[in-house]
Amino acid sequence: MKNIAIRLRYDGTAYHGWQVQKTDISVAETLERALARICGHQVRVTGCGRTDAGVHALRYCANFKTDSTIPMNRLPLAVNSRLPADIAVTDAVEATGDFNAIGNCLKKEYVYKIMNTRIRDPFMQNRVCFYPAPLDIAQMERAGEAFEGTHDFAAVRSVGTETKTTVRTVHWCRAEREGDLITVSVCADGFLYNMARAIVGTLVYASHGKLAPEDIPALLETRDRRMTGPTMPPQGLYLSRVWYDGAVGDMMAR
Repeated sequence: MKNIAIRLRYDGTAYHGWQVQKTDISVAETLERALARICGHQVRVTGCGRTDAGVHALRYCANFKTDSTIPMNRLPLAVNSRLPADIAVTDAVEATGDFNAIGNCLKKEYVYKIMNTRIRDPFMQNRVCFYPAPLDIAQMERAGEAFEGTHDFAAVRSVGTETKTTVRTVHWCRAEREGDLITVSVCADGFLYNMARAIVGTLVYASHGKLAPEDIPALLETRDRRMTGPTMPPQGLYLSRVWYDGAVGDMMAR
């Protein structure tokens, strides 16, 4: 059997996250059904990580095993003909037999988009977080820098999936403003449940003076979720980049 890695993107508005659910529709289930029709057998996909209900992906990696002989350059068009318009497979490559989309992932980047304006745009309703109160981008930048490095991030994790450790390394946490749009980019070797959205909420708190950027390392040391900012709404969050070695890494970088 071949082990196929695919690159895809999706609008998560209509889905209860990536992971297959017992009753709610998910991105993974929708993709598996489409792949099964193309491959001629039941397919199980492994994704590079969970995304919550309403969260989007600009660049996502998944892998599955198949004995189908469909050429890699034809697979995206073939599966897209069976997918709804809010999910698209953009590339495919044959991976090594032991490749696993989550286990072999080196690091990920999420971006969070805040439309900082009092007047909402109905065409962006499910694409950004509308936030009418003024935000201080300089304070948000300073707060983002305080998250960089290796820390225990339990204080920005919601109760959910259990992990062996809550220690992660954040490679960068940047806040930028262009007009009314604020974009926060967070890259780490892994993310805890709701970690990216809680980090952004903490940057928002810093903007309002509810905590000081220089206090963030000490707040992380408490491991107390109550000490940091709120979990921001899901619709502003996008998985933007995923890194791998080898042929899959080349595909994801294209």
